[in-house]
Amino acid sequence: MSDKVKGRFPIDVALVRRLVESQFPEWAQLAIRPVSAQGNDNRTFRLGDRLSVRLPSAERYVSGVEKEQRWLPLLAPHLPVPIPAPVALGRPSEPFPWPWSVYQWLEGETAAVEAATDQTEFASALSHFLVALQRIDASDGPIAGVHSFFRGAPLRIYDEQTRASIATLRGLIDDGAALEVWDVALASVWSATPVWFHGDVALTNLLVLDGRLAGVIDFGTCGVGDPACDLTIAWTFFAGESRAVFKATLCLDDSTWARGRGWALWKALTLSAWQPEILSGRKQPTIWTHNPTTGSSIIDEIIADHRRSN
Repeated sequence: MSDKVKGRFPIDVALVRRLVESQFPEWAQLAIRPVSAQGNDNRTFRLGDRLSVRLPSAERYVSGVEKEQRWLPLLAPHLPVPIPAPVALGRPSEPFPWPWSVYQWLEGETAAVEAATDQTEFASALSHFLVALQRIDASDGPIAGVHSFFRGAPLRIYDEQTRASIATLRGLIDDGAALEVWDVALASVWSATPVWFHGDVALTNLLVLDGRLAGVIDFGTCGVGDPACDLTIAWTFFAGESRAVFKATLCLDDSTWARGRGWALWKALTLSAWQPEILSGRKQPTIWTHNPTTGSSIIDEIIADHRRSN
């Protein structure tokens, strides 16, 4: 079965050059090269020194293109660090059937590549960014749903998948404790006014320059709803003092933190269930199954934090 039949298209320099030459000839002479750290949802290329090209990798990610084009210019003035600034919108065409974007290039390496000099300072900067995001007027923003892969929506949408993952990992994790964390997370919902959320606050979407937070990228799953989905980095990266600072600055209630643990648990369980050899020690852990700061399983981090909170 070809990539096109499966809904994915080979995205390479040749394709990007063809698109730029046909739709933006004023940039046709600029060098094009892929960035070193690629995400799953999109493919990104440098276009000269000041621009980047970003294309969705599959049809299910297309909604994020127009969402970023519309909302990022409105969010940016209210945020303490840079976010992507759209420069142009590429239209669907014969070589590529979906819209795509040209952005201003943001300097920095992802936090998955370049470590922050001071984790506590990094935690403070990130939490202040999220506080600022949540304070932006969300009255007309896109309500959480399919376009955000249900980030910002009630966790129950992933209840069946999470319980199936726990069953798959029985014997490799403390399944009873995992179920307890999950049930507590499901016991509450966000009842306040919906707020803006990013939807994928991960090391791969945080830029570091000179050891400090320099930008936040990839708003494809952003929307308006429950901000608990943005708390996962508390267990996937922060620990000790940095986690405490992150929590204290955000000033969210215990129920929201419980749902945050639920979001982090859901993703760690899902990835571990796909690759149980990671938990058994037969395979090198990925960034989303082990906390790179502590080296411990994210599932264990979440369970331990749940127990401390109770």
